[in-house]
Amino acid sequence: MLAAAAFAFLIASAGCAHREAPGSYPAANRAQCLPKNLVLLDQSGKKVPLDSLRGTPVLVDFIYANCTSTCPMMTQKMAAIAKLLGPELGGKVKIVSFTIDPDHDGPAELAKYADRMGASDPGWIFLTGTPAQIAQVLAIYGLKLSHSPDGSIMHMTAAYLLGPDGRQVRQYSGLDVSAQTVVSDIDRAGSGA
Repeated sequence: MLAAAAFAFLIASAGCAHREAPGSYPAANRAQCLPKNLVLLDQSGKKVPLDSLRGTPVLVDFIYANCTSTCPMMTQKMAAIAKLLGPELGGKVKIVSFTIDPDHDGPAELAKYADRMGASDPGWIFLTGTPAQIAQVLAIYGLKLSHSPDGSIMHMTAAYLLGPDGRQVRQYSGLDVSAQTVVSDIDRAGSGA
């Protein structure tokens, strides 16, 4: 009888075990991802100190305006997340899309990209800077780029959820994770769970 009770407990416990959602992974990097003394420009040309983004969860991805393959799909995924967040976007959570092509993506190009992609929600910031500044951001996330002869840039389709302290909470395979999974993670990060 005791063995049967122990077996029933194990079966019940297995049902409560946390399983990772497809495309969602624990943070692999606990470094500060919103460092002090790094100031970039948003799509309106306004200076944005990265450490000013701390205080709420921040969802980060990497795109470039002339991308015709994965970047539009990543931005569509972020748009689906923004839609689910609704009025919480901006006040309780921010989305930040960093360009990986600062030589060609100034504020005006990023504003056009955001408009073209329907990504003009308040609280969704597109950031650019000098090539050295963007290289510094990429290094923080451990990302590397590969430039093709046709001008395209090969890069990871990764996204990252940062907690209010600016440290990674989750990382995502941006094209595989569901928008609802990310929103659930944002809710947990915002509540401190």
